[in-house]
Amino acid sequence: MRHFEAELKDEAGTLALGAALSRALAPGLTIYLHGDLGAGKTALTRALLHAAGHPGHVKSPTYTLAEPYTVQLSGQPVEVVHFDLYRMASEEEFLDAGFREYFNHRTVCIIEWPEKAGDLLPPPDINVFLTVHGEGRKVELQALSQQGSLCLERLHFAPNL
Repeated sequence: MRHFEAELKDEAGTLALGAALSRALAPGLTIYLHGDLGAGKTALTRALLHAAGHPGHVKSPTYTLAEPYTVQLSGQPVEVVHFDLYRMASEEEFLDAGFREYFNHRTVCIIEWPEKAGDLLPPPDINVFLTVHGEGRKVELQALSQQGSLCLERLHFAPNL
């Protein structure tokens, strides 16, 4: 499977990676975002959604747990659902909210704090690890499926040089 690492020297690097990732997405992907509070998970997702054509505000779904957006991928409307499970009290809360229906071949699911859902989530196609590094971030993307590998093959990103 494919693997990608980069150093993002500042917030502009995180925004550029989000934009590059938006151009590589395909319907049906499940992406897990890992990192401490303030590591840039929501900033990366916000940049991805704006680059994919979402014109409005992108809020963190910290309290709602999930926010759906419709964007254009390869000229087709695709729903991207941004989950933030940090405040989820139990795995059952995930089931009770009906979130499993979003995980299908038509929707892109981006999940912050996936460990909060235990074994209820499908395995990720891509794991994204963000860590604070000085003024910037270190990022690692790991493809864990064929679809994830294809996505990373399409990823064209040159970190801030």
